[in-house]
Amino acid sequence: MRSPVRGLPPSDGDKVSDNTPLLQDAPQAEVASKDMFQAPVCCSVRYNLAVLSFFGFFVLYALRVNLSVALVDMVDSNTTSADNKTSKECAEHSTSNQVLHNQTGKRYQWDAETQGWILGSFFYGYIITQIPGGYVASKVGGKLLLGFGILGTAVFTLFTPIAADFGVGALIVLRALEGLGEGVTFPAMHAMWSSWSPPLERSKLLSISYAGAQLGTVISLPLSGIICFYMNWTYVFYFFGIVGIIWFVLWIWLVSDTPETHRTISHQEKEYIRSSLKNQLSSQKSVPWVPMLKSLPLWAIVVAHFSYNWSFYTLLTLLPTYMKEILRFNVQANGFLSAVPYFGCWLCMILSGQAADHLRAKWNFSTICVRRVFSLIGMIGPAVFLVAAGFIGCDYSLAVAFLTISTTLGGFCSSGFSINHLDIAPSYAGILLGITNTFATIPGMVGPVIAKSLTPENTIREWQTVFWIAAAINVFGAIFFTLFAKGEVQNWALDDRHGHRS
Repeated sequence: MRSPVRGLPPSDGDKVSDNTPLLQDAPQAEVASKDMFQAPVCCSVRYNLAVLSFFGFFVLYALRVNLSVALVDMVDSNTTSADNKTSKECAEHSTSNQVLHNQTGKRYQWDAETQGWILGSFFYGYIITQIPGGYVASKVGGKLLLGFGILGTAVFTLFTPIAADFGVGALIVLRALEGLGEGVTFPAMHAMWSSWSPPLERSKLLSISYAGAQLGTVISLPLSGIICFYMNWTYVFYFFGIVGIIWFVLWIWLVSDTPETHRTISHQEKEYIRSSLKNQLSSQKSVPWVPMLKSLPLWAIVVAHFSYNWSFYTLLTLLPTYMKEILRFNVQANGFLSAVPYFGCWLCMILSGQAADHLRAKWNFSTICVRRVFSLIGMIGPAVFLVAAGFIGCDYSLAVAFLTISTTLGGFCSSGFSINHLDIAPSYAGILLGITNTFATIPGMVGPVIAKSLTPENTIREWQTVFWIAAAINVFGAIFFTLFAKGEVQNWALDDRHGHRS
């Protein structure tokens, strides 16, 4: 077992590496400290990677959620009103004397159940490539895997209008293929960060990177509503598909899998990253599958990830429907108001990442303490406000406010369980994320279908049930993670040379 690092005593119940700073053993620290602590943040390659991956996940979620808004406009209004039974409990918000809503896009006779299957079909492809994506990324690197995953999704998105014309079956298959492409992206990115993120910059770098998903939602929801309103729904898919292709060109040109292979990285930054990760990475050739799958800290992340995603995916896919059918906003206002909660989440992710690393580096908080506290705030807080949103009736301002607060607080999880994979096994972070995200994809597959089945009359009371279920699952996940999570590198994640449990 390594000797404690000076100035950072271990907290109760946690091993040394739970508090491990950028430096490891003292002799190496004394040699490397002068160079390491001078590695700049501004214009650094690792932060450039964070920014470019930020835009990658921006595109990724724009491609994922645009259908949620476009679907409202793709379905024949007579079918919607007859089948979905739009609630009359709240007054109409749309104003017919404004700019005329474009009607040139083709409409389809899809009932509520069919819409639920269309929205959920993405996840049937998404779940398949999670673990394979993490495994391949751990062997060959994540750059090409992530890049081609987003490129494939963008290309398939361009064909969405054609698939819709062929019928529901073709559209479901196309969305599943998009899911196959997106399924490799998060594991691939986690695998890249295992080589690029110094431990005490981990929360900051990953929160910047993955916050792109939230901003992609923020921008794509209202922009999709505007495109539907003034043009027609087909242009939603053309626009975002082209943006995805442009991002792919930049990614392939500017990014490398590791600091060692980057063309323009400075020697100073390369040594800084290498030294900070020196005793955290394994040189084992084979993946320790059995001890990995027996690891309780891994299953703590699985449960938390599954629980959080239940409410996240329920809102992500059905919030535009809730805005239209219950609160009765028109398609343009729908896109804007559906995006407001995700703006709060994006801002919270950025700030919580800074706060988490500050607590660890400056205040000597243990890694596990930070992960637990941030996960509790990011899961129980949203549960409370999600339930509250169902009990304020037609108070439109409070409804939007509570849904916004609920989704905003979820941003704390980005510095909680979401990056705990890198704490317990940085060498296998991509594989671990593939495992946890496989389970966490199940809510995306069944959540919209269950929510649709629970709201046949589209009444406020029915939606209260949907919110209660999501909140209860969230609270359970938060408690389970708090009890069983760890913040240190596990024995099975280190090779025999380092044979210690940090």
